[in-house]
Amino acid sequence: MKILLVGEYSRLHNSLKEGLELLNHDVTIVAAKDGFKNYDVDFPIYKTYEKGFLRTFKNLIYRFTKIDLESIQIKKQIINLKPKLSDFDVVQFINEASFLCTATIEKEIFDLISTWNKNVFLLSCGTDYISVKYAYDKKFRYSILTPYLNGKDQILSSYGLKYLEPDFVELHHHIYKSIVGVIASDLDYHLPLLNHPKYLGLIPNPINTEQLEFKPLKIEDKIVIFHGINSNNYYKKGNDIFEEALAIINQKYADKIKIITVRSLPYNEYIKTYNEAHIMLDQIYAYDQGFNALEAMSKGKVVFTGAEKEWLEYYNIKEDTIAINALPDAKTIATKLEWLILNPEKILEISIQARRFVETHHDYKTCAENYLKTWQNHI
Repeated sequence: MKILLVGEYSRLHNSLKEGLELLNHDVTIVAAKDGFKNYDVDFPIYKTYEKGFLRTFKNLIYRFTKIDLESIQIKKQIINLKPKLSDFDVVQFINEASFLCTATIEKEIFDLISTWNKNVFLLSCGTDYISVKYAYDKKFRYSILTPYLNGKDQILSSYGLKYLEPDFVELHHHIYKSIVGVIASDLDYHLPLLNHPKYLGLIPNPINTEQLEFKPLKIEDKIVIFHGINSNNYYKKGNDIFEEALAIINQKYADKIKIITVRSLPYNEYIKTYNEAHIMLDQIYAYDQGFNALEAMSKGKVVFTGAEKEWLEYYNIKEDTIAINALPDAKTIATKLEWLILNPEKILEISIQARRFVETHHDYKTCAENYLKTWQNHI
């Protein structure tokens, strides 16, 4: 089949492409270059107004006219790519707003690409109307909106609240009328979609373990704890709570641990920086693992991330054997860190089991096969 993947988050579509190509399918990715992460894209969509004077000019124009120059030039790039973005058998959009444009322009881009092709599907793997509404209505015990609801509104755009605005709600309904169906990438998106008529099921994040070398951990001196921060998502990911937990544990075990903290690194640099780590602090307000956590687990790291009881039940596993559930409480996280520091053999056990879990449930070839089956069953 000829497959077009629209948009990119956390390398999901790249890994899916690699799996699909091994199965002899022709796959193309078109996406905006993802800021500092800089993932590979076949047809990159460039942003002109991100920095300096042009950014200031764009913001002024938008303030007084509600015209977004960035969105307009992104749409022009898509139109110019029409010959290369047409006649695909399957199209999958990574999000309801795959290019981070205004709702009006996203609708126009969606309609253009849909008109040029057949069989349009949607992924729920990042903030969108259904997941944000579910969180806003407090149907989760805690969620990415918890920091916002608690008054930590550092960068409002990072919470995805725009999806609750009337124009994005309209965009959501427009897209859902047109798509064949929607697929969730993990339990954080699966749970809000349950019983939706367009929901086609959960396909776990595809991880290319062949690119992620597993090296058995060795603890010869200090236990290395890695904390990677994306400044734009500082509160949303719970980085403030992780930092509080690290302060507690550093005060108690400074002679036994080494803490590495980095901020907003490009993807290829980021994934190398935690190579020496034994433990990785990923995110707090999640029920399941995202891409960063899974890649670290694949490399044998003990990851503090989403590993809630719903995830334990879904995969039929025991607590603290694959990943450590990072609850939104610094003392609880510090207690879990202390348990690992005092029982280093547990770090080695979890490391091996984490890699095995990713190979079993997130293998990119198996996931690609599941996407193909889902698409083919609903075309």
